[in-house]
Order: sequence, then structure tokens, then C-alpha cells
Amino acid sequence: QNLKDKIIEAPKVSSAMFFKHNTALGPPYKVLVDTNFINFSIQNKIDIVQGMMDCLYAKCTPCVLDSVIAELEKLGPKFRVALRIAKDPRFERIPTETTYADDELVKLVKQHPCYIVATCDRDLKRRLRKIPGVPIMAIKSRQYVVERMPEAMGKND
Repeated sequence: QNLKDKIIEAPKVSSAMFFKHNTALGPPYKVLVDTNFINFSIQNKIDIVQGMMDCLYAKCTPCVLDSVIAELEKLGPKFRVALRIAKDPRFERIPTETTYADDELVKLVKQHPCYIVATCDRDLKRRLRKIPGVPIMAIKSRQYVVERMPEAMGKND
């Protein structure tokens, strides 16, 4: 009797979701770049735009949140190269309300699941894996790899 009266509400899922893969993603890809991804790219001597194109075999638009740029500015003169890369005109700027980049990335991806998130942060990856249909780009053996994206032929985890 009690089971019948109980109303179960499932969260609304986008119609672009096919099982766990997001069909709304297509070239040109928009890639949200995190602070540590820029730093690790510099350490591994990878050009961000070229590396993304080599990984996804398509045109990519790296997107940088204002909070990521604020984080790089806070880190000081040691990260001036990373800041210059983030302010590159090829990168698209996305305005944010707060200065905490990880929360802003997760919030943006939940609202608009049309981005690939590029990060090397374990905690952020763990948070992003809970959101269905969000591919994660990372660095493995001096090149970019994408997980949870079927279109990245042979390059996904």
C-alpha cells in the first residue's frame, strides 16, 4: 500500500544522452581548460591547441573561465607563462561569478553538457565522473587523452 502511494521522481535527462554518451558533442569541440591542465601542458611541452587537435582529430576551441585566470594571477610571477597562454586570443573567455574554478567548471558543465573538460586534478575528475555525458581530457605519457568519449578513436581511456 505505501509503495503505491510513494511518487518517485527521476532527474530529467537531456534528450542528447544516448545511454551514457553525449550525442550533442560534435566538432568543433569546446574544451574547458582547468588551471593545472595549463601548468602540466607547459611542463610536458605540449602546445594546448595543437595537442587537442591531435587528440580529437577535429577543430577545438579551448575555453578559459575567468576564475581560472584569477587563480593563475593569484599564483604569482612563477606562473606568468601559464597566464600568458590562458590570455591567448585563440582561447574563448567565459565569465564567472565566483573565483573558485573547480566549482564553476562543475556548475557550467551541469548546466550545459556541451563541453569537454580538460583537467589533471584527481578530485575534480572524480566530481565530473558523477555527471553523465561529460568527457574528461587529461595528460598521459606526454600527450592528451580523452575518457568517456566514443568519437575519440583509439585515444580514449
